Amino acid sequence: MRYLWLLLFISAVGLIHPQQKGFFSTKGKEILDPQGKPVLLKGIALGNWLVPEGYMFKFEKVSSPRLIYDLFDILLGEREAEKFWNKFRTDYITHEDIKFLKKCGFNSIRIPFNYRLFVTDDEKQELTGPGYALLDSAVKWCREEYLPVVLDMHCAPGGQTGDNIDDSYGYPFLFESEENINLTIKIWTKLADTYKNDPIVIGYDLLNEPIAHYFDKDKLNPLLEPFFKRLTAAIRTVDKNHIIFIAGAQWNSNFSVFGKPFDDNLVYTFHKYWTPATKDVVQDYIDFGEKYQVPIWMGESGENTNEWITEFRTMLEKENIGWCFWPYKKLNSERGITSIVPPKDYDLITTFANKFDVSYGYIRDNKPDQAKIKTILAQYLENIKLKNCFINSDYLKALGL
Repeated sequence: MRYLWLLLFISAVGLIHPQQKGFFSTKGKEILDPQGKPVLLKGIALGNWLVPEGYMFKFEKVSSPRLIYDLFDILLGEREAEKFWNKFRTDYITHEDIKFLKKCGFNSIRIPFNYRLFVTDDEKQELTGPGYALLDSAVKWCREEYLPVVLDMHCAPGGQTGDNIDDSYGYPFLFESEENINLTIKIWTKLADTYKNDPIVIGYDLLNEPIAHYFDKDKLNPLLEPFFKRLTAAIRTVDKNHIIFIAGAQWNSNFSVFGKPFDDNLVYTFHKYWTPATKDVVQDYIDFGEKYQVPIWMGESGENTNEWITEFRTMLEKENIGWCFWPYKKLNSERGITSIVPPKDYDLITTFANKFDVSYGYIRDNKPDQAKIKTILAQYLENIKLKNCFINSDYLKALGL
């Protein structure tokens, strides 16, 4: 009787969910939920929260996180900019956002993150930083709302893509640096150790869009699967429970670099943007899944018309392919779930950013009035809160929600 009351108490305070009996896993071509039943993932990515992107701010040249941080240091000064980003990360994604997404009908979310939030920026490279607490908060909210989550390293040490999206210096240095590889392994191993017993975590999306097509594919592509094998082996020393998501080369588009699956709990993930919304564009992935009897997952797509979203999403579901569209929240756009209203005079910020050059003369002559900058960005921070955003209901309808 005492044990029964303990279980009732634990359930009441939200420590366990009545649906949770195990972990997400794979069986053949299916992803299974914690009860062992096939599930078609229908998710949205929380882009821009832990990986700011220039286009989300309407910036054209200032594109990667580090360039955006530099711009805000110029606009506000380092200390005030630090306060801005602390407030931004606190209010951009909150418990209310997770509740809203659950209410919309999503059964999963994907959280992109930058490795820089999880390690100190010095020679010691200690595994501390604001990212751990931010992820913990989001996972806690997901647990309370029962909205399963995929963790996604969008920016890896050295850069895995070689473009603005990985916050790199224009080349995928990750694969040619033992130091970067080791740091990536250390961060992922710590995260896996943290969430190893948490059934609300679906799994780990190890790298986002590795090896852009601009670079020597003959040289770099053969390095990708060995890297994934090494990283997976390290994660499995602390976590044998969770799914590991393996991304194709060339923006998650090329599965030809992979052989037979090397772990019994893998999902292979592809991304597709700006293609016809027809089966032939995903046939190679379907064939891969059929050949190796392994699940495939459309981990990112979007930034298109509602008509295209409807057609592509419908085709994926017909082929039993789970999906995660992009993004949840962005500035003044119908191509996302929620739209942030631009503050008054925000064009002063975008004009300065879009004509930006690195000379101090440009900064002195063109930077908006300091008081005006603070007013604009203070209003921006207010507008990012869900209660002040515009809900794109037609986008939700395009997702069948």
